[in-house]
Amino acid sequence: KNPRIIGSLCLAPVRFWFCYVLVFVSRYLAMIGFPSSVGSISNISQRLLQTISFHGLRVQCLRVGNTEIPNDKKLEISLQHVYGIGRSRAHQILCDLSIGNKLTKDLTGVELNTLREEVSRYMTGEDLRRCIKHDIGRLVDIQCYRGIRHSVGLPCRGQRTSTNARTRKGKRVAIPGKKKPTR
Repeated sequence: KNPRIIGSLCLAPVRFWFCYVLVFVSRYLAMIGFPSSVGSISNISQRLLQTISFHGLRVQCLRVGNTEIPNDKKLEISLQHVYGIGRSRAHQILCDLSIGNKLTKDLTGVELNTLREEVSRYMTGEDLRRCIKHDIGRLVDIQCYRGIRHSVGLPCRGQRTSTNARTRKGKRVAIPGKKKPTR
């Protein structure tokens, strides 16, 4: 057996434990009121968590808005992986925070925390999905036109359904026994 592999297997859980202890200590110091040391400890722990490897696998994503965003893309593109954030919202978030459109892995710990706080101000992810589902359920319950169209599975914004609307209606089903008329 290769001793280097065994050593890295034993050392990897210790690294993870150490990183999470650093994060916990930095948050505790921030609560107590030691702002000078918080930034450096937070940056160190965030960098360790970003670059840590476990059984030869590197961490490839950061977690923002309960969604993993890719490390190797520009920030404006990687923010769009969060459900509910499109191109304009991602651009607006970056302008509000005055963070340049750099690679996600180049973010410092302070920038990452401010980005997480800014994204948490918007309704994203499962909260947004739940809200949309609730709104559609309300439309179905009150039996308005849009609710009926939702329940039947047809488009509800006035599109034609005679020939198109395949996205909403699903795949076309062949009717057995129906033949084309001969001319």
